[in-house]
Amino acid sequence: MAGKHHNPGFEAIVDSVRDGVVECTVQEVKRQLDQGAPLMFIDVREDREVAVDRAAGSVHLGRGILERDVETLVPDKQTVIVLYCGGGYRSALAADSLKKMGYTNVKSMAGGIRAWREAALPIDSSPKP
Repeated sequence: MAGKHHNPGFEAIVDSVRDGVVECTVQEVKRQLDQGAPLMFIDVREDREVAVDRAAGSVHLGRGILERDVETLVPDKQTVIVLYCGGGYRSALAADSLKKMGYTNVKSMAGGIRAWREAALPIDSSPKP
C-alpha cells in the first residue's frame, strides 16, 4: 500500500490485520459495479474527505461510525462489502473490524480513492447522499 508516510504504530496495527483481510483492486470493483453485482461499496473516509469527492457508486459510512451504524445499512452479514479509504490502510482496519462483527464477505480496496483516481475511474463530486 504505497502512499504517504504513516506513523510506525499505525503501520504496525495495519500490518497485524492485513493477513486476515481480503484485498481487491479498483478494476475488480469497477467490473463488479458495471455487472450489477450485489455489493455494498462503502467509503470509510472522514466527512471532510468525502466532501471533496468519492468513487461513483459508493456510499459514505465514516470510520468513526462504521461499527455503530453498519448493521442498519447492511443487515445481512453475508452481503459482499467493499471498503475503501484514502490509500487502503483505514479500510483494512475497518474490514478487520467488520469481520469481528460477523460479516463474512468483506474486502478492502487496495490503494483506496487514490488508486481509483489514478485509474481514471468515475468520481462523484456532488454532495454526499
